[in-house]
Parts: sequence; structure tokens; C-alpha cells
Amino acid sequence: MKAAFGRIVLKLSGERLAGDNGFGISTSVLRQIAAEIREVHELGPQIGIVIGGGNVIRGMNAAAQGLDRASADYMGMMASAINALALQDALEKEGLQTRVLTALEIKEVAEPYIRRRAVRHLEKGRVVIFAAGTGNPYFSTDTAAALRAAEIHADVILMAKHGVDGVYDADPRTHPEAKRYERVSYDEAIRKNLRVMDQTAIALCRENRLPIIVFDTAVPGNLRKVVLGETVGTRVGE
Repeated sequence: MKAAFGRIVLKLSGERLAGDNGFGISTSVLRQIAAEIREVHELGPQIGIVIGGGNVIRGMNAAAQGLDRASADYMGMMASAINALALQDALEKEGLQTRVLTALEIKEVAEPYIRRRAVRHLEKGRVVIFAAGTGNPYFSTDTAAALRAAEIHADVILMAKHGVDGVYDADPRTHPEAKRYERVSYDEAIRKNLRVMDQTAIALCRENRLPIIVFDTAVPGNLRKVVLGETVGTRVGE
């Protein structure tokens, strides 16, 4: 079986790494994620990963509690780098070659992000983990995923949600009658403020004609199905 996409960017939330703990890193969840990525890697696509830091600190939440917004966002970027190193370790235990590239310079533990270097790593079959967001406060890791995917000319962004199997017209946890979309346009997602990515990220994807597939990563095998081109979750595009 062969992947439907040649180059993908997988967006993982930091909260996913926490598992049921709600905070920190669950080693069992980390191993599960790494095993699923290895299975997908065997299908042949080049894999980039953008990872958040919400299991350690969420910049917006910290700012809402009185912390300076820029400082809070930089803390979130460093939390993303911590998660990237943990994921790198788990992936290498699965036998995959990986590189962590950070938007903030932490040269003792990771390479600085350079677009051409990232592409070269991907061409050599290495899994590239993009850490520390865009390197700028006020921009989310959703926007970082859209930016990195555009820069490396990815074919698709895979938005891995936890416990949410796609895009709905309302929050399905509080509105049982909410309708799930199988396909939705960029314009509709922005106009209706659907919870796909933040609006800056969606606009960037629209500008670069980057499709987004939103799916539930908590269901075993979903990531593989998405990469094989099966209809899973919601596709956001033109």
C-alpha cells in the first residue's frame, strides 16, 4: 500500500501527549504516537511534524491570568521544544531517523530552523519535528503548521485532534445535534468561525491552496487511513 500524499505536515497538540493526566508527558501515549508515525513512515511519505506545548503551558491561558502575553507565548514555544525532544526520543526508539528544528535557537539540543535544511532532511527520509512555533509571540502553533507546510511545499496538513472526529457546526460536546462536515471550504470555515485552526492559519492555507484534514487521532489506525487517502474526518479545502 502506498501513501496518497508525498509530503505531509502532521499537527499534534501538546495536550495529546499528556493523555489522561491532563498535564506533562505520558510515556505510554508517546510510544503509541511514535508507533503510529512509524507505520505511516513505512508507507513512503515525507513527514514533518509541528507540535504544541499546551500540556506544559498555554500562552493565551497564562496571559489571561495576568502574565505578559509575549512572555507567556515564549514560554509556550519552549514547552513545544520540550515536547519535540520527547517525541524525537520516542521516534528514534521506533527506529526512525529524526531531526528537531526550532524557531528559537537552542543549538545545544536542536538545529535552528532553516527551510532548505528541513527539505533536505525530508528528502533523506528523516522525520522532521518543527518546534517552538513560528518563533514569534501572538502566533499559534496552528499558524506555525500552516507556515511550515507552505514553506516546504507539503501536500496536506493533518490536524490530529483528540476525541473530536472532524469539524462541526457547533461544539458536539455541548450540542449533541451538531452536524459534522465531510468537506468544507476555507471561506466557509472562516466565515462561520469553525474550529479547524485559528483564522490566520486557515487564511494562509487558503492562500497557498493547502488542504487540511481534521481527524481524531485517539482512534487507533486513523492516521494510517488518512495518509492512505481514505475518507476520515473532515477535509478543508477549495
